[in-house]
Amino acid sequence: MKVLKFGGTSVGSVASLRNVKKIVEGCNEPVVVVVSALGGITDKLLKTASLASSGDSTYIQSMEEIVARHHQVVEELIPEGGQRQRLIERMDAMFVELRSIFHGVSLIRDLSEKTSNTIVSYGERLSSDICSVLIDGAVLHDSRNFVKTVRKQGKNLLAQEESYLLIEAEFAELGRSEQVCLIPGFISRDLHSGEVTNLGRGGSDYTASIVAAALEARCLEIWTDVDGFMTADPRIISNAYTIDTLTYHEAMELCNFGAKVVYPPTIYPACAKDIPILIKNTFRPEVKGTVISNSQQSSSRAIKGISSISNTSIITIAGLSMVGVIGVNKRIFSCLADNGVSVFLVSQASSENNTSIGVKDVDGELACQVLNDEFAKEIQTGAMFPMSIQRNLATIAVVGENMKKTPGVSGKLYGALGRNGISVIACAQGASETNISFVVEGLWLRKALNVIHDNFFLSEYQEINLFLCGIGTVGGSLIEQIASQQETLKKRRNLKINVVGIANSRHAIYDRAGLSLEGYEERLKNSEPSNIQKYKEEIISMNIYNSVFVDCTASKDVADIYYDLLDHNINVVAANKIAASSDYDNYKLLKATAQKRGVKYLFETNVGAGLPIINTINSLRNSGDHILKIEAVLSGTLNYIFNTISKDIPFSKTVQMAKEEGYSEPDPRIDLCGMDVVRKLVILSRESGYKMSQEDVEKHLFVPDEFFAGSLEDFWKNLPQLDAEFETRRQKLEAEGKCWRFVAKLEDGKGSVELREIPQGHSFYKLEGSNNIILLTTDRYRQYPMLIQGFGAGAAVTAAGVFGDIMNIANV
Repeated sequence: MKVLKFGGTSVGSVASLRNVKKIVEGCNEPVVVVVSALGGITDKLLKTASLASSGDSTYIQSMEEIVARHHQVVEELIPEGGQRQRLIERMDAMFVELRSIFHGVSLIRDLSEKTSNTIVSYGERLSSDICSVLIDGAVLHDSRNFVKTVRKQGKNLLAQEESYLLIEAEFAELGRSEQVCLIPGFISRDLHSGEVTNLGRGGSDYTASIVAAALEARCLEIWTDVDGFMTADPRIISNAYTIDTLTYHEAMELCNFGAKVVYPPTIYPACAKDIPILIKNTFRPEVKGTVISNSQQSSSRAIKGISSISNTSIITIAGLSMVGVIGVNKRIFSCLADNGVSVFLVSQASSENNTSIGVKDVDGELACQVLNDEFAKEIQTGAMFPMSIQRNLATIAVVGENMKKTPGVSGKLYGALGRNGISVIACAQGASETNISFVVEGLWLRKALNVIHDNFFLSEYQEINLFLCGIGTVGGSLIEQIASQQETLKKRRNLKINVVGIANSRHAIYDRAGLSLEGYEERLKNSEPSNIQKYKEEIISMNIYNSVFVDCTASKDVADIYYDLLDHNINVVAANKIAASSDYDNYKLLKATAQKRGVKYLFETNVGAGLPIINTINSLRNSGDHILKIEAVLSGTLNYIFNTISKDIPFSKTVQMAKEEGYSEPDPRIDLCGMDVVRKLVILSRESGYKMSQEDVEKHLFVPDEFFAGSLEDFWKNLPQLDAEFETRRQKLEAEGKCWRFVAKLEDGKGSVELREIPQGHSFYKLEGSNNIILLTTDRYRQYPMLIQGFGAGAAVTAAGVFGDIMNIANV
């Protein structure tokens, strides 16, 4: 036989009650069915009692709502006839009793525990009577006759031995004359006084487990409104999923730390008799659910699930007198127990000079007060310090039997939290290694849960969350590339890329769950006005895990927010060269902050667009090589101009073509002045280990300074004045079999840029279109320098390089 328990939501509506009927009548073996009160009725009874005890006459209306709710259920569920009439008569008799009790409470303005227990018992008594009529062949049994409690330490505790004997006798006919026995959960009687008691909120689960253990059932089924135990709270982690199997120990740990699928005491009676517990969804009975048993299934995952408790406080008891003194902890916990304060976490330093305990926020003040009273003499003499309390915290438990077989779980856990800027206030782990518990600031709870879920591969996909800034040619191309690759990366790499923010200079849009990239331009255009400071503040306040800020602008204002983002553990990927080529101290600060916070500041596309130049330099240096010399053509724009200039295409026309093709900046003077190349050389020099600033670079430019003064319109008007001179020089160059290249050079720690005449046979001579080329001379590559060559400009390749940096952060 087996025991089935249906909770309040499972018996909360006519539709769900019909599901209960179908499930029970579909069983092909004897069953005991335990039911809770109709959904919300227990709370309604307590509220009505409270109104009555305060003398509020609206308790009468509240009582009539309870009556109407039950009558409505019966009228919609039970066909007309004698059975329905008799059920209504029994219910009405109970309602008469309940009205009388409420009336008495309102007269004396007092609500004792005894009276309260009696009042709430009517919820299960009514629902079980309804279900016994609804389910064909069900026989109603009153659990008050066989579930007995005894009073200890102010609580009603199960009288196990007596209850088990009574249960065996009560259900002697199960499987013979009775195939379906139906009982109310939660309610019980005191073994000695006979007063109505209960097993506590959630006690219907416990009732079912007690009956299953006493009858040595084949299994215990808990029918509820979820598919089973989830890897985490699905309200916080959208991709949490059902856990197929748990051990009793794992289930108990998750229950004790906030997973409300099963009332925690439920697990012990079933575990003691080795009875599997199956968690099923009344509304989706076809779903497999979660099986809780002694059997531990092999799994590659170290942890099974994550649970948490919000609104917690940490109290620290500290003092030098605690060191080596026997009995201090006894005084702490005896004092708290005597005052009804429950402690769910204990963390003690090995030096014994402080102990931290976790309690609920509502118990925090009382705990501090009674502990200060307990240690008043020691505090007065200075041997101990007054109790300190930290409020508004959250406690998280990571649970899994496999943790004890997997080295490095704690390191991975705390490392992942640290990289995301989450500080652990206190932690505790038993020698069983089944549960690692730790405390964080309450505002970090969502982020912490997501970080753990993602890093321990409990999520179906690893997630990375992008905040994009700039939707021009590079930014727009990046969004297109992300949109085209999102599904592919899910399937091939189990990586989910969420674009959670998009901004330009005037507007910004956000969505924590991920923005749809279809039609984003229109939504951005119609969004609320914004600016880069507001965007930064929103990114930080959203506090999303695995977040990356992607800068596809050329704005100094945007570059100026990198430090704040890195300091809040937000990765930065920059196509923008301004920060990496800025003041040397600022560059070092950004690099140091990223390293300190365990995040990444990547800017591969600052030089060579999508070419792996900076990564190569870093790899060489990290492996012990030294960069001795760099010679490079780093401006795709200038290379395009000098490859395009000819007898038929004058210099001014090539500049115009570079702009139209998207190779140059909207203002080509930025490229022609050579500062773009200077910045790139500075960045390469710094990444090669040299301290260099833009002012240190020797510049030999090819466009006179006066062309950079005035407006952009003046520039375009005056530029053809240079065509004749360039054509004369070009003809001479052509006759000598040479070409122009604007070359950046680092040698002996000094940098220079100049327009150089390159002869045939040189590596730079056959550099086509907008390609870039770089020669790296190192200790290892001294005789034959390393050569890197390819497209060095263009929105698509630059966006691809940015995408590569994003993938680097995702570690895919």
